[in-house]
Amino acid sequence: MSEETIDGIMDATYRALCEHGYAELTMQDIAAKSTKSKGTLHYHFDGKQELLEAFLEHLLERFEERTETVPGETPAERLHAFVDELLSSADDDSATAFRTAMLEIKAQSPYDEAYQERLAAFDQRLRDRIAGFVADGVAAGEFRDDVDPEATGEFLVTVFHGAQTRAAAVDRSPERTKEYVHAYIDEALCADDGGSGGANGDDTDDSAAIGEPEGSR
Repeated sequence: MSEETIDGIMDATYRALCEHGYAELTMQDIAAKSTKSKGTLHYHFDGKQELLEAFLEHLLERFEERTETVPGETPAERLHAFVDELLSSADDDSATAFRTAMLEIKAQSPYDEAYQERLAAFDQRLRDRIAGFVADGVAAGEFRDDVDPEATGEFLVTVFHGAQTRAAAVDRSPERTKEYVHAYIDEALCADDGGSGGANGDDTDDSAAIGEPEGSR
């Protein structure tokens, strides 16, 4: 398949998920949002599960592309920017529906090895990126030298997943959590003589991190 075809199918999958949710989603629902027929979808994917596996892989790739570089002149500034990307509020109806659909997919992962592998890959990528920012900050003397980059990455990824789950389950915006994480970076990680410049406060990107594919915002 061409990249254009893949992007079109993935965008259709996103929109169908938002409308129908995981449990009720069918290949026909996805085809209805696409320029491709149901038969064409089945030609490329055995069924809904295989297509959603590809969709999760697509989300990971797009996330990595979107966050390959983050703004900031120092490690702390880049970590703040990455947190903004992860925890920016997405309060429109489609974003809320997508968070719910993703929560449904995550709920299937204990029983589905393919889903679990793709979600674990995303989880690992988040931990690695955060740990990298923290390690850079420690090396630069910006973060305390007793800060453990791996443990910090594990902690902040857990906070992210909790905030996203809470947003989907009880409709609580992750904005307050984001404020606390920014304060944690400034107050718990930074060396006494360091300065991160604080949170940038820029909420211009309203997509969730494992959220909408580009072009669907």
